[in-house]
Amino acid sequence: MFDYSKLKGKIKEVFGTQSAFAKAMGLSGVSLSSKLNNITHFTQVEINRACELLSIPVEFIPVYFFTEKVKTS
Repeated sequence: MFDYSKLKGKIKEVFGTQSAFAKAMGLSGVSLSSKLNNITHFTQVEINRACELLSIPVEFIPVYFFTEKVKTS
């Protein structure tokens, strides 16, 4: 499971809503939601496109897309 909280914050900062970001990505709102909720995964092409749209430098991809959720007991 990945923690997409930083990505969600960046989406809100740049696009205002997940719906507007999904449209810019060429995804449905449901498809984006399933990715952000760890139901399906982002493809390499989608990660690259998201970084372009959100101005995320390549070296920060791990921070936004591959930070694992911390399990709480």
